Amino acid sequence: MNGSIRIIGGKWRGRKLAVLDKQGLRPTTDRIKETLYNWLMPVIHGSHCLDCFSGSGSLGFEAASRGATNVTLLEKDKQVATLLNKNKQLIASDAIDIYHTDTLKWLNKLASKQFDVVFIDPPFHQSLVAKTVSELENNNWLKPLAYIYIETEIQHDLTTYIPTNWCLHREKTAGQVHSYLFIREDN
Repeated sequence: MNGSIRIIGGKWRGRKLAVLDKQGLRPTTDRIKETLYNWLMPVIHGSHCLDCFSGSGSLGFEAASRGATNVTLLEKDKQVATLLNKNKQLIASDAIDIYHTDTLKWLNKLASKQFDVVFIDPPFHQSLVAKTVSELENNNWLKPLAYIYIETEIQHDLTTYIPTNWCLHREKTAGQVHSYLFIREDN
């Protein structure tokens, strides 16, 4: 059975997009998304965004709706990536690029472009956040002063691997989810 996500702000506000009901797919709730986009309001318009584990596309489509210049969505599951492309066609956006790929392999090369805003919201309990953070930083995917949003299970400890030049800007716990927003300081 399929569900849906709702775009909560911007030019496609109120638009519902289909989501597959698959194990490990947890669309970001409207409550968390609203908080996140309040945090990102000063920087989202005109930004280049990367959604590392797009899943439902909730974070990436929301960024495009709110005026991001370009949003790159990475998704490993072929069925999910196909549905993301259908949703992109439904809203007719040229600002969204979708890649059916393994995020860690995609990031494991020197950056072809840099991003202002990055979303890291992987399937829980798979140890993907630390590797993603490392690839982003080591391969130069982040612009100076980039914003990095990380969503993890509440018992996850980030302190052992967050780069020293990433300053915690905001954080929030809602249910079983802990959300962090970091700003990358210019070295």
